[in-house]
Amino acid sequence: MNKKQNRAAIRKISESHVRRDRANETIAFAATHKIKTVLRKFNTSLDGLSEKEVTASRNAYGNNRVTHEKKKTLLQKLAGAFINPFTAILGCLAIVSTITDVVLPIMQNAPEDISLRTVIIIMAMVVISGTLRFVQESRSGNAAEKLLGMITTTCTVDREDGKRQEIPLVDAVVGDIIHLSAGDMIPADARVLQAKDLFISQSALTGESEPVEKIATVSEGQVDTVTEYPNIVFMGSSVISGSATAVIISVGDDTLFGSMASSVTGEAVETSFTKGVNAVSWVLIRFMFVMVPVVFVINGLTKGDWLQALLFGISIAVGLTPEMLPMIVTTCLAKGAVSMSKKKTIVKNLNSIQNFGAIDILCTDKTGTLTQERVVLEYHLDVMGNEDTRVLRHAYLNSYFQTGYKNLMDRAIIRKTEEAEASDPRLIDLSEAYTKVDEIPFDFTRRRLSTVVSDKSGKTQMVTKGAVEETLSICSFVEYQGKVEPITEALKENIIRTVDTLNEDGMRVIAVAQKTNPSPVGAFGVKDECDMVLIGYLAFLDPPKESVHAAIKALKEYSVTTKILTGDNDKVTRFICKQVGLRVNNLLLGSDIDQMTDDELAKAAENTDVFAKLSPDQKARIVTVLRNNGHTVGFLGDGINDAAAMKSADIGISVDTAVDIAKESADIILLEKDLMVLEEGIVEGRKTYANMNKYIKMTASSNFGNMFSVLAASALLPFLPMMGAQLIFLNLIYDLSCTSIPWDNVDEEFLKEPRKWDASSVGSFMLWLGPTSSIFDWTTYAFMYFVFCPLFVSNGILYNDLANHFTGAELIRMQTNYTALFQAGWFVESMWSQTMVIHMIRTPKLPFIQSRASVTLTLLTFAGIAIVTVIPFTTFGRTLGFLPLPASYFVYLIPCIALYMVLATSLKKAYIRHYGDLL
Repeated sequence: MNKKQNRAAIRKISESHVRRDRANETIAFAATHKIKTVLRKFNTSLDGLSEKEVTASRNAYGNNRVTHEKKKTLLQKLAGAFINPFTAILGCLAIVSTITDVVLPIMQNAPEDISLRTVIIIMAMVVISGTLRFVQESRSGNAAEKLLGMITTTCTVDREDGKRQEIPLVDAVVGDIIHLSAGDMIPADARVLQAKDLFISQSALTGESEPVEKIATVSEGQVDTVTEYPNIVFMGSSVISGSATAVIISVGDDTLFGSMASSVTGEAVETSFTKGVNAVSWVLIRFMFVMVPVVFVINGLTKGDWLQALLFGISIAVGLTPEMLPMIVTTCLAKGAVSMSKKKTIVKNLNSIQNFGAIDILCTDKTGTLTQERVVLEYHLDVMGNEDTRVLRHAYLNSYFQTGYKNLMDRAIIRKTEEAEASDPRLIDLSEAYTKVDEIPFDFTRRRLSTVVSDKSGKTQMVTKGAVEETLSICSFVEYQGKVEPITEALKENIIRTVDTLNEDGMRVIAVAQKTNPSPVGAFGVKDECDMVLIGYLAFLDPPKESVHAAIKALKEYSVTTKILTGDNDKVTRFICKQVGLRVNNLLLGSDIDQMTDDELAKAAENTDVFAKLSPDQKARIVTVLRNNGHTVGFLGDGINDAAAMKSADIGISVDTAVDIAKESADIILLEKDLMVLEEGIVEGRKTYANMNKYIKMTASSNFGNMFSVLAASALLPFLPMMGAQLIFLNLIYDLSCTSIPWDNVDEEFLKEPRKWDASSVGSFMLWLGPTSSIFDWTTYAFMYFVFCPLFVSNGILYNDLANHFTGAELIRMQTNYTALFQAGWFVESMWSQTMVIHMIRTPKLPFIQSRASVTLTLLTFAGIAIVTVIPFTTFGRTLGFLPLPASYFVYLIPCIALYMVLATSLKKAYIRHYGDLL
């Protein structure tokens, strides 16, 4: 990230924090003050706003619009697909080549010298790779795009003396009195004025699936986070049941939702892939800046033709550049994206495929990722902790016959009872055996719910379930081993101890109580919830997914550390981690993190795998310090509270059921929330990296070797060892044979470790392996110049001596044939050595024996060798300036290539010993 981007990012973070603090202050004020004070603060009344007041409010507080990621224009998408460091290099070479091959011949009135071959080849590479990338990312982007679909387009408000009306969402303003009912999305942050059985799902904000009740009472106690205020409803949350009237206190970016959403817009962080590609680009550019001027000067001085020297220097630049790299990289990434799509995964950003493979730390939320995001009734126990069907039966009567919102625990109780009917006749047809008499609804103060039922004999029972302490407070007796006894202090301590044990295991525990014939029929109320008999407890769990344990183990085998970053409490988090095989050596809470400096957190984060009770900013901060520590970090999340962390990570991963802000921030979207897909993605990413790196290293080193050979030939030979057009055509055939590299096999051992781009390794690899081919190129020069060409062209006379034996047209013919045969010999030898080294470099093992290339790569590389070998024997070869090679040439070539492979293998082994790795 450059300084300008860095300053912009810091400014955006600062603005986001200011906006978040302002939103928190507004929420805290509204939650802790009486309704009259709140209405006065926002210049409104219970009758709503007049049109004049609406305009004034909009001018003061703004529109109800949330900043989100702007959709890229077609021009921006095209620029992103076609503009990168390598295409910039190729573009510059194309411009220079156009000047020298087209403009200069026109200016010199020599149309026969005009040549578009170089320009066409270069631009074809750019167009093919850019088009591939554009098409793939457009398809992925269209599959993933949805902007803020979670927010409804209208809401119900009171305007003009209490007249109720539907208005567009964006027209809602601070001070509007809104009406909410089941199924509504909350249009803005609002203070509840009246509520009846109002249950809200805040999972988009907090990540927790359990709905919470909202009430109109002034909040007096302290809360850890503003989302815990019981009288505030938030934009982006939804009404599960009940109804309410509320006053809007914040709109748009000033809402809690908006402050989170706006913090994730703008430029994403510079990922490890981008850094790596840029670094490799500069290594090649530096080599080019050194090699091209040297070749130009030497050729100009030795040959005297400075224009020809310039043309040859440009050919060197083209030869040194892996022209196909943008296409090979894009093909590798697109192939990975296609493979992932078959595993129900949408790749929004092609570069993220390689980042996927590079991650060594995966940060993930707990709810719905490790867990099934559904509550299961794990135990139904008597007061001493023994399983008791009678407790389940009474719980069913309470949950089935209550008419309010059936929460996740009610549904779990009903589901468990229906499942147990087959094995226990006492649970069969309870809904038909009992009749509902009355109900005392749940409320936030009592934290319990009671139903009164009667059986066919006329026996009436009140059954109550609720929070343990609140239910215990109305119980005078306890039932144990079939006996009803008064509750003693010793029994109370034993009950609390049992509940604490269940809580330590991550369970949510509620108590069940009952009493027979509580009061006359039809007169039931809260006053009747007294002198009840405690019969037991229900213990609930959001169970881990069956695949999680295996997935975390598999990720560990691939050297990926899984870290849990959750907003949930530490007890539940500890238990879930224990169940899925995550060792909790150290656990940090959000409150601990707030006390740490970035340096302290950076050290602590290395040794901590579980973070609980985190805010969105704390999640993003942890991801950032891990990245600053040198890790490549992936973040898997699905809530608005995860979006900032996803944006801060090298790769953001979300699911198709996530909130849209989270999906906007994601690079990859899973259609199934399954960690096993991540393992497959990591493997695919590492294959992609391996094959990209193979091409870069083998092509850069091979091209460097050729250029190194040409440099020596330029100084020593009286003619060019290969013409520019021949050199470019050789590179084209070689590059086409490399197009199957994305489908090459990758050694299993290579996939076990995360890999990062290392530009320095490209330079060292070029310097180690490149000159190896030059040794055999020089041998070929010597053989062709001193032995082969004199033997078959000039009756034993060397090129420098031809002028002493021939004159006129015969001299020109002899020199031309001498040069043509020499260039044909090196043309073929160069292709053989370049191509065979692909098989040497693609693996640290012995090629063809311990590690085999894919069938496609093998066929294409040998086809490339065959084509280049045949070309000097064809009419096209004569057009390029070659002569057919005598059969005896191959008597030299085959042992030469065999020795080259032996030397390359030896140097490869030495390189691995020195640097520890090949790729």
